[in-house]
Amino acid sequence: MRSSLLLIALMVSFIGFSQEPIIENIEIEGLKRTKESFIRRLIKVKPGSVYDSLKIATDIERLNRLPGVANANSTIIENSATKYSVTYTIVENFTIIPGLRVSQANNGEESAFRVSAFEFNLFGQGQLLGGFYSKDVFNSYGVFWEAPFLFSNKLGVGVNYQSNITFEPIFAENNGVSEDFRYRKQAFQASLLYEHDFHNRAELGFSFGNQEYNLQPDQPNTELPDQIKASTIGIIGEYEFNDLLIEYQYLSGFRNQTNIEYLFNSGASEFIPNAFIGINNLEYFKRVGKKGNFANRLKLSYTTNRDSPFAPFTLDNQINIRGVGNTVDRGTASIVLNTEYRHTLFEKGWFVVQGNTFLDAGTWRNPGNDISQLFDGSSVRVNPGLGLRFIHKRIFNTVIRIDYGFGIANAKTSGLVFGIGQFF
Repeated sequence: MRSSLLLIALMVSFIGFSQEPIIENIEIEGLKRTKESFIRRLIKVKPGSVYDSLKIATDIERLNRLPGVANANSTIIENSATKYSVTYTIVENFTIIPGLRVSQANNGEESAFRVSAFEFNLFGQGQLLGGFYSKDVFNSYGVFWEAPFLFSNKLGVGVNYQSNITFEPIFAENNGVSEDFRYRKQAFQASLLYEHDFHNRAELGFSFGNQEYNLQPDQPNTELPDQIKASTIGIIGEYEFNDLLIEYQYLSGFRNQTNIEYLFNSGASEFIPNAFIGINNLEYFKRVGKKGNFANRLKLSYTTNRDSPFAPFTLDNQINIRGVGNTVDRGTASIVLNTEYRHTLFEKGWFVVQGNTFLDAGTWRNPGNDISQLFDGSSVRVNPGLGLRFIHKRIFNTVIRIDYGFGIANAKTSGLVFGIGQFF
């Protein structure tokens, strides 16, 4: 009898020791504008689930990517041998963000600018609402709403309307001569947003609108038409793999974004034909010591609209090569590499100053040329440069950047580039 009781006691003891610890409760601290119900819907760890340190670490990474979160961390408390409590502590971002971009207008006589304002944490649920107004000789505007978790913690929606009217140089043939057009594009776009898991998200949508080119007075005769009009319907897809670790101004890991679009254009098939457009952005970041950050972006662009001079890709100093100028060329395919080293020079509280040295390089396929032009060296641009970045750690994506790019190789131009927000 005694041996049977001893055996039962040993079995009970073994079961007790082998039982996996359970998350008894989850606390969320530090929230002011963000809804706690929204955070609880996003995190994977739930009360009553088995304790899993990897899931908790994944939740922290997920929270740190939210526009409304400046920083998140976790604390684990053992209530007993088999029951744990988890506390997520969140430092919120200020998410009503103004934007400003200034450059020389495409006509070379005026200044161009773009002002914007966006709320990135509308209703405390990670929704985006905002718009922009810009002037590049002519006036443009756009409005945007995006709710990535409107229907569930995986499914949402986004819509926008844009009316862009710009002064566009169109390069005829390969003789360097351009004609200036007033380009108007109006489009409404709606998309479904789906986040498969922590690393993978996708969008699928459509757009419809119209576009119109009107030749400006006193232009050289390059046999381009005076006016082109087309109605446009587009099917749009986007896929993103995100494996970034974010700690305030420092990033590590990589992210890949692929955007594809097929445009059905009616009314101007010769100059604006139906076209497939694909753009892939691969970004890689690496921490260097305590204050350094290595940042890289490889951008690949391609369109089947090979022959028309009204090519979809523009070479400029705002999103491609710093210092090269504002819309200096157009292309139907491109390879652009941006690489830079950022180093924190000063940091106190919420304020950070970083210095950066960069090398921007790109090669272009001009309309009518073969894909081999990307590799024959005839269109290579290389611009090294230096810059400063002023960062507010508690305001989402607030980076005031000033860069000066020096032109070498085929890119002989140098110039100052100013902007608010990440270049990449």
